[in-house]
Amino acid sequence: MTNPSTCLTPASCAPAATSLGLPLLVMLSGTFLVVLDFFIVNVALPSMQLELHATNAELQWVVAGYGLATATGLVAGGRLGDMFGRRRMFMLGLFLFTLTSLGCGFAPTATALVTARVAQGLAAAILQPQVLAMLSSAYTGPARARSFAAYGVVLGLAATLGQLVGGALIAADWGGLGWRTCFLVNAPIGLAALLAAPRALARMPGQPGSRSLDIAGMLLIAASAVGLVLPLVEGRADGWPAWTFAVLGLSLALLAVFSAQQRRREARGRDPLVPGALMGNKQFLTGLATALVFYAGNASFYFVIALHLQQARGLSPLASGLVFSVLAAGFFATSMAAPALARRFGCAPIAEGAMLLAAAHLLQCFNFEAGGGAVFGMVLLAVQGAAVGVVMAPLSSAVLAPVPAQHAGVASGLFATVQQIGNALGVALVGVVFFGAKEHAIGAASLYLAGSAGLVATLHRRSA
Repeated sequence: MTNPSTCLTPASCAPAATSLGLPLLVMLSGTFLVVLDFFIVNVALPSMQLELHATNAELQWVVAGYGLATATGLVAGGRLGDMFGRRRMFMLGLFLFTLTSLGCGFAPTATALVTARVAQGLAAAILQPQVLAMLSSAYTGPARARSFAAYGVVLGLAATLGQLVGGALIAADWGGLGWRTCFLVNAPIGLAALLAAPRALARMPGQPGSRSLDIAGMLLIAASAVGLVLPLVEGRADGWPAWTFAVLGLSLALLAVFSAQQRRREARGRDPLVPGALMGNKQFLTGLATALVFYAGNASFYFVIALHLQQARGLSPLASGLVFSVLAAGFFATSMAAPALARRFGCAPIAEGAMLLAAAHLLQCFNFEAGGGAVFGMVLLAVQGAAVGVVMAPLSSAVLAPVPAQHAGVASGLFATVQQIGNALGVALVGVVFFGAKEHAIGAASLYLAGSAGLVATLHRRSA
């Protein structure tokens, strides 16, 4: 059986599989690398700053630049898969991701590292959209359900274990390369997947009718996203000059221009990036806002905890990574229990999980400010990880639930874009709080995170 949404004729499609194996491993290797590389750098930031003499703003760009580049290119990456074939674009994205990882690993300066990270993010934008599309067409029935469950587990584990993997690599210090191995480790994984891909993945030709890229729309949304993040990263260090507020205003204006441009394009019978049916779906838009706030808070959380553990508490990268394994354990436990929790509450308890996360952040704030014990802090970290798992596991399904079937592909791309914009925006926002609060940095950041989680609960209740 074939998936008609992916191929036009049976002859051009690969038959759907009913069992898992090497194809799934190859596909998920791409997802693992893309997600891992957003989070693995957190534990390496202090080492990078020391060796490259990077500013705090440059540290933020190392993280946010990657997420921003991925976000602005995801829709185009998905469309390229439609045009030229999923397997071909998957392999191209994987090759470019491996190549740019080497560029990151051998970057001689902070500026070169930020540039390589942006290029790596653009490669991720080509690679990542192909995975979900290939999973949809490669598996049917129970095998498809298991493949998507595996995809969700890989997303969570890559995020939560990224810090532990990074800490272990830095501690091993192979060849005296230190933090650089956090990027160079991608090379053997990427090459192995590239060698296996032609044999493991079925050929998936492009669709003859998919020959149009909305370049103007992509440039508008990219400019708007950059205009939102740039002032937040650079403004604090420069004393918030007038240009930062002007650029923020321009970013919002560009969003309005993008909306009008999309309506005009659709009225002329051309494919917009965002169909009017989705722009008018208030439940879906509120769901996207929920996802934006959640992923911004999640990225902020990992960023500040990694810096606090090493810069304020004096932990080594490996010890810092081991602390994150407590969070990972909590996340894994609740994400695996997501179906049982949904049955217990009658629906996915996203709002409840967000409120638990807000409470844990608030308690962590008091613990940090009062100089509380490490044991209590670790318990709270496990609770924070568990709360993240309660929210993250069912969030994508909840956001996409009100979307008509004919727009499911576009809506999925928009959700992935919002995830990455949230990641980049979160690091920019929390940097303003964390680097500005000085001796109260971690307490102020925890208070900000508590408010962010509370907003997630409020938004989800409105979209439900």
